[in-house]
Amino acid sequence: MELSMDRVESATLAETHEVTNQVHTLQDYNLYRADRALVDAVQREGAAAADAELTRFGELCGRPDIIEWGFQANEQPPTFRSHNRQGQRTDEVSFHPAYHQLMAQAIGHQLHCLPWTSGRGDGHVTRAALFYLQTQVEAGHGCPISMTLAARPTLEKQPDIAAEWLPRVYSRDYDPRNIPAADKRGVTIGMAMTEKQGGSDVRVNTTRAFPVGQPGGGQPYELVGHKYFVSAPMSDAFLVLAQAKGGMSCFLVPRWRPDGSKNPIQLQQLKRKMGNVSNASSETELRGALGWLVGDEGRGVANIIEMVALTRYDCMIGSSAGMRQAVAQATHHCAERSAFGRKLVDQPLMQNVLADMALEAEAAIALTLRLGRALDNGADEHETKLTRIATGIGKYWICKRAPQLAYESMECLGGMGVMDDTIMPRLYREAPINAIWEGSGNVQCLDLLRVMQRNPECLEALFAELGAARGENRLYDRHLERLQGDLAAMDQVEYRARNLVERAAVALQASVLLRGGNDRVAQAFCDARLAADRGQLYGNLPTGIDAAALVARARPGA
Repeated sequence: MELSMDRVESATLAETHEVTNQVHTLQDYNLYRADRALVDAVQREGAAAADAELTRFGELCGRPDIIEWGFQANEQPPTFRSHNRQGQRTDEVSFHPAYHQLMAQAIGHQLHCLPWTSGRGDGHVTRAALFYLQTQVEAGHGCPISMTLAARPTLEKQPDIAAEWLPRVYSRDYDPRNIPAADKRGVTIGMAMTEKQGGSDVRVNTTRAFPVGQPGGGQPYELVGHKYFVSAPMSDAFLVLAQAKGGMSCFLVPRWRPDGSKNPIQLQQLKRKMGNVSNASSETELRGALGWLVGDEGRGVANIIEMVALTRYDCMIGSSAGMRQAVAQATHHCAERSAFGRKLVDQPLMQNVLADMALEAEAAIALTLRLGRALDNGADEHETKLTRIATGIGKYWICKRAPQLAYESMECLGGMGVMDDTIMPRLYREAPINAIWEGSGNVQCLDLLRVMQRNPECLEALFAELGAARGENRLYDRHLERLQGDLAAMDQVEYRARNLVERAAVALQASVLLRGGNDRVAQAFCDARLAADRGQLYGNLPTGIDAAALVARARPGA
């Protein structure tokens, strides 16, 4: 029996279209080898010996199954259960299995301890590069990794506590069980500083600490109070600020008491955050929680500040990573997508946008790894002073630049850029987080003013660092001269602080790039960032810059 013509046409019409001009998912690539800015920075800052290790890790982070972990960990946020079925208080936080896989990968590769355990001189630079690669897969799990790494300088203020806890911290075994630390294969450390009434102003905290017996360093106290923002409440112990008789003090407060009983660190609720969804953050009550004093009473802020400095540095790494992944996605998409008869990547206006973002991302990782080298060379007086003043400057600027770049990269993808089955919306939601955590923008600016007033030798170190690039670019020389004059003028300096920090940050980035060995990138950055008539949005590169070459440098697989 023959089909009628009507039926044949109906069957043909059911085939509505052939899929063309779509972009394949960016995966199965080496995140390290595909990132020429990172490879150059690693070599420049003294970690060339880590090239093979980073190559292997970059291959791992580009695998489809590893990339999928990042999606899975954010699709199912952590959940909280206060009591078990027997009615016992457990304060249990549960995560998607992918979160635990990411944590295991990070700890297995020593992202939580490498600078302390490697025994080599490039530990901070190598670890920063590893953290930068894994953060491109998923950012939220980096919070407990960062705090665990940063806890060491504070713990070492109390040698007996350090002797007990640091071997557990250094373990490469991830053990997420909610049991006493003595029974675990490895531990993570969190922090609890923020309270409702103070926020960043921790000196007005009201949580109280009462000695159980004799007061003093290494002795037990009971803490009573409320912490409004506890990052990673599933950690095995927390560094906590509380008021003792001698003033604001720092305590190590474990989740479980030495006798195996539950320490009364009671979670009230998990925070609902716009980004950093995979990571748990909580409000927490301390109801006589047992903690041990780290250092002397009244030295709490001073004793925990080194931990805060390292977590601020990790904010720089994290925001640099977010920018790099956004640029990788945008350049990859535009290289495969056609519009108006040409590939997007070949169209001059799109080249301008992509190249401008690529410069931003390269400058971010360049400055970040330069400070990694400063951390690695902490015995050097110049490097120590530079770290003290430049970390806040870099944290302010890089974290501030990330949200605009994340948005611009989404626009390069058009409608696909806002689809939650791509990574782009997650990068966008994550982008503002680091600018707020570990001290918001204003806190970083005020910190610069504090350093200038109390440690003027740090400002001298900053100018020495910037002066090393003098003569490499006329725009840079003019920028530096004006910056030095404006930093010396103290009239209304607090009002002008953001302007000063922004200009210092751009100068630092330009200085690193000008001495970095790639003249095309360095001169383009100076032309783009230091010219007086530059526009405010991405895509305002002046003519004469080889935008196509900058895009090719940034594009995976170019």
